[in-house]
Amino acid sequence: MSSRSTSFRLSDEAKQRLAKRSDHEGVSATALLERLIVEGVDTLDHPGIVYRGALHDRRAALTAGPDVWEVVARLRELTGSEEERIATLAKESELHPRQIRTAIDFAAEHREQIDSRIRRNEEAAEASRRAAEEREALLA
Repeated sequence: MSSRSTSFRLSDEAKQRLAKRSDHEGVSATALLERLIVEGVDTLDHPGIVYRGALHDRRAALTAGPDVWEVVARLRELTGSEEERIATLAKESELHPRQIRTAIDFAAEHREQIDSRIRRNEEAAEASRRAAEEREALLA
């Protein structure tokens, strides 16, 4: 992602809070401000979405629910129309169909981010499966 120099006027209180938080997190004020803007706009655009996780591994999630990538991964495993998949997932989880649609809408706008998370999870599961097979073969 390219970047350009931009200047903002911030109140003294906002600057102090930004500096204190960036020091606490061990990142530059600019990096923290960029993250807050991106995540803040996402949460405004998609009510019901929050961000969780460590600084190096932030994930979009449903408020009081799973990560968005987990919802999408499960929907991809199901069959039927979109509405049928939503209904099935709502029945097997405690998610309201509206929450599932919120996750779908977010994922549609952030497809690369969500697909990358799903791929990483699949790769980790495959590595774990191979390791279990190796342990089993070792002890056979």
